[in-house]
Amino acid sequence: MPAALMALVLFPACTMPASRVSEVLVYSGAFDGSAAVAIDTSRFVAASDEDSTLRIYRRDAGGEPLQQINLSSFLELDPHSRETDIEAAARIGNRAYWISSHGRNKNGKERFSRHRFFATDIVTNKVGVQFLPSGKPYEDLVEDLISSDQLKAFNLAAAAVRLPKNPGGLSIEGLAATPDQHLLIGFRNPVPQGRALLVPLLNPDEVIEGRHARFGAPIQMNLNGLGIRDIASWQGEFIVIAGPSDGGGPFKLFRWAGGDSLPKPTKHLSLKNLHPEAVVIYPDKGLREFQLLSDDSTKQRDTAGKAPPSLMKKHFRSVWVTP
Repeated sequence: MPAALMALVLFPACTMPASRVSEVLVYSGAFDGSAAVAIDTSRFVAASDEDSTLRIYRRDAGGEPLQQINLSSFLELDPHSRETDIEAAARIGNRAYWISSHGRNKNGKERFSRHRFFATDIVTNKVGVQFLPSGKPYEDLVEDLISSDQLKAFNLAAAAVRLPKNPGGLSIEGLAATPDQHLLIGFRNPVPQGRALLVPLLNPDEVIEGRHARFGAPIQMNLNGLGIRDIASWQGEFIVIAGPSDGGGPFKLFRWAGGDSLPKPTKHLSLKNLHPEAVVIYPDKGLREFQLLSDDSTKQRDTAGKAPPSLMKKHFRSVWVTP
């Protein structure tokens, strides 16, 4: 067994160290960090579900973004409805893949800009970090999911026309790399038969070149009736954020070894009033410690009184978790 995995062997409850959640860090510039990947051992890049800007932050300091990269022109957005609703990201090598919710908006309207799967290449130089668009944004993922014979049982055609938070609606919120350089697409909704849905995407690089998506056999995970709010991989295991498909909480964390193994809940861990939507795993920390980013948009709007969101200091919270 590799040394990195030996450290993950579970001990009896009497000797197992307690799970811990750090003090909160606050990052400004957006209401949420709905999708994120590590850049290196000191920085991460996050996307928001409300705009098309990538923001780079220090992992240990909070505060303003170090850099901002606006991808609006690359994403070819609908000029009348520009919200992309980016919900998840995953990194393979120096390439980061990003995916939007692919669901309808809160009013049940289909929005062209919310159907995006795309990639950026991470280039570090003396000036800073560049996220260079790679290929073209792919807009037909829902059509590919609906037409896949392997996914017919989930009736995604019906899900795609429902409100994303209603029972049986469609909302993508998770994306993870696999050891064989495929991706796992995680669904917040639907949750068929009370089990969360994961769909392997076998050809991500072909997809960003305009070819149709090819999918592997779907995976259904027992997350106690919850959907997937994010999933991230490191050294053969996965951290899964689980939450209700209809919004709100409670949120729970699971560890999953992949394949047919059962997800294991992280016990005795309180996430309090956080709404985690992204998990970031760093190469120097592995699964011993990881970072959660919270979606604080509802919290801030609820406490803002009559002040419009445009006049508020946008921010989101983050914590470090030691499972």
